[in-house]
Amino acid sequence: MASADLRKELDCSICLNVYTDPVMLKCGHNFCQLCIDRVLDSQEASGRYSCPECREESRERPALYRNITLRNILKNFLSTEPEQEESRVFCTHCVDSPVLAVKSCLLCEASLCDKHLRVHSKSPEHVLCEPTSNLENRKCPVHKKTLEYYCRLDAACICLACRLDGAHRGHQVEMLEEASNKKKNQLRNFEQKLTTNITDIKKRAQNLQKRQRKAQEKADGETERVTVLFRDLRRRLDDLEKIVLGDITKQAEQVSNAFDDTIRQLEAEKDELSRKKRLIEELCNVIDPLTVLQEPGTGTLKVATNGPIFREESFKRPDKCDQK
Repeated sequence: MASADLRKELDCSICLNVYTDPVMLKCGHNFCQLCIDRVLDSQEASGRYSCPECREESRERPALYRNITLRNILKNFLSTEPEQEESRVFCTHCVDSPVLAVKSCLLCEASLCDKHLRVHSKSPEHVLCEPTSNLENRKCPVHKKTLEYYCRLDAACICLACRLDGAHRGHQVEMLEEASNKKKNQLRNFEQKLTTNITDIKKRAQNLQKRQRKAQEKADGETERVTVLFRDLRRRLDDLEKIVLGDITKQAEQVSNAFDDTIRQLEAEKDELSRKKRLIEELCNVIDPLTVLQEPGTGTLKVATNGPIFREESFKRPDKCDQK
């Protein structure tokens, strides 16, 4: 309703059509620039000009102001209804101020408004149809006569001349309206079938959507279950990893401590052996035999490092008989 009201407000009061290049008079009323120029031209002889809406008069030709705001509104509105604007057919006889046609006469090849339709001939040869701007399509391209019949054999619209002496002589022919009604009945039956098929397809689509939702819900449930399962497995693996790594660390520390103890023991034995070695070296360098023999702890030396290193040896004083 709001769109219809807006559409009505965008019609010029002169041509009853959507504004074309809207301009505004000083009184504030808007018109198509071409329409108001024609009206003002017709008033020029009288020397008095008046607004077609409010009849406000002036002795001088009124100035026209471009209505930029209305032009922008028209541009936005017409961009949403291009088909409606293209389908408009105007009365052929309303030249000065275009008026929408309500019928078209195929014989006269003219479109008529309500006013001109009332005075139009009512004779049968003047065939009226819905307003159309392409009247040539309503006439026979061969005989240039109005198309009145429909040839069922050739599935073509023909004129009276085609039926009598043309290529369609002897064919099954019907009046256009009768043939149109039959085709409409066929189309209605086909439409009912299409409606039934569409209803069935909708039901099938709804059933599939339900199954799809159930499948998705099931998949979501499985996804959640598997996610929780793997989260628990990862937690357990992390705990087991910490335990195993802790045991390995403890064992490594125990082995390292054992090696440290053994190394310290070996270092102590090495120091002791080094001390004894120095003592022996000093005694070996002593010239006095008495000193060597009387040194305490040197009678018998035993050295062992993880087993015997030296065999037991006795340091004996040289026998007198060996001296010369």
